[in-house]
Amino acid sequence: MNETFVGMPAFPDAAREALDDHTLRGNLRHATHTIRAKRAAAVAEVSDWAELREAGSLIKEHTLRHLDRYLEQLEESVTAAGGTVHWAADAAEANRIVTQLVRDTGESEVVKVKSMATQEIGLNEALEAAGIRAYETDLAELIVQLGEDRPSHILVPAIHRNRAEIRDIFRTAMAGWGRPAPEGLSDSPAELAEAARLHLREKFLRAEVGVSGANFMVAETGTMVVVESEGNGRMCLTLPETLISVVGIEKVVPTWRDLEVFLQTLPRSSTAERMNPYTSMWTGTTDGDGPRAFHLVLLDNGRTDTLADEVGRQALRCIRCSACLNVCPVYERAGGHAYGSVYPGPIGAILSPQLRGTASEIDASLPYASSLCGACYEVCPVAIDIPEVLVRLRERVVEGGPAVREGNRVVLRPARGHAAERAAMRAARWTFTHPDALRTGQRLASRARRLRPRTLPGPGAAWTRTRDLPEVPAEPFRDWWARTRGGKEETT
Repeated sequence: MNETFVGMPAFPDAAREALDDHTLRGNLRHATHTIRAKRAAAVAEVSDWAELREAGSLIKEHTLRHLDRYLEQLEESVTAAGGTVHWAADAAEANRIVTQLVRDTGESEVVKVKSMATQEIGLNEALEAAGIRAYETDLAELIVQLGEDRPSHILVPAIHRNRAEIRDIFRTAMAGWGRPAPEGLSDSPAELAEAARLHLREKFLRAEVGVSGANFMVAETGTMVVVESEGNGRMCLTLPETLISVVGIEKVVPTWRDLEVFLQTLPRSSTAERMNPYTSMWTGTTDGDGPRAFHLVLLDNGRTDTLADEVGRQALRCIRCSACLNVCPVYERAGGHAYGSVYPGPIGAILSPQLRGTASEIDASLPYASSLCGACYEVCPVAIDIPEVLVRLRERVVEGGPAVREGNRVVLRPARGHAAERAAMRAARWTFTHPDALRTGQRLASRARRLRPRTLPGPGAAWTRTRDLPEVPAEPFRDWWARTRGGKEETT
């Protein structure tokens, strides 16, 4: 687990604080609505989008069911191409491997790109503890790093910042990390981009070690794929002498041909582009072209535990497009920081509790960070049924039960604070399996409908604080049906 998120408050508490930040809510509303509208237009251009979505889902599902075979094939392919493969069971092991690889080069700084997996494991902090400085080169990640902040979006990590805030961050923090911001820097997008370009250029030109992630790994050839929009990835992947890629094991796809599907669905779902401006692919090492040493660190960190859950494993299909964030009414109002993870929004609400478990306050609350409206499922390019997984995780939080943690089958205890919910669900289950009791309860509720309270007492008070209790009908449906149709369908 990344220590940055240890001790985070439960989602409702963190979200409540975010809701009071009107600047944050304005930034999020503007950005998510803009991206959402552009994505819808880009997807509408594709006549076979539904077929592409189904194909992506099937490819991912097939790969996950045979993940062991494809990972072994990937290792063989990468090794044959001149690369070296390392296996990391958890964050601590991955950090040790990367730190030692950097130390072996004799360097004390690295440039980074496509680094969600490294943020998940807290690599920057681990490198800093070893006296190695890591420089983020993605523009949004640079803003987050200079501002001593945390990412709040998968695609646009600094989505919670506006131009004026970014200008102030550049003015005050750039000098401490290298080339200072130009004098008189304004909040013009062109000037901000130029300031970042000049700041990063010197780092690209002197860096001897690059650290990356990858969007996809092709098992049959050992090819790594990075898609991005700025060109910083191309610089990080080609200029350093040593390249270290930290990639989750779920990112593998079987064949080169499989990329055809994802290179259509990913850009349209994420940046609303027909194709990514920069798609970088490399296979091992080649004399005189690119890094002389390539290391691939395959990261588990809870992924095989997630794979063991037939419902929850859907989360591992994710291609990190962020479409689910941009349509989620909860994310739009609460922002990414409330999720207490590098993976915010609906996908984070189902991925983080599976990778980290539900023992902490924040992880036990994440399955409830949703209205279950289903918008996330509708836009997902690999058809992850996020509401289904959310319900599955809620059951795990409330009831406990069998699960796999660190490769071992365990029985989880119910999370604290859900006794009332657990009792209510058990009472509902008993009632719905006893028709006579259900009928009697419905009739009593109808006759006492004038006594219906406006709010619920006890644990139900939080629910009715922002919702109205539904009106109780004057007659239960069963009684109405029997009275008007005699319980039989009309015949013609």
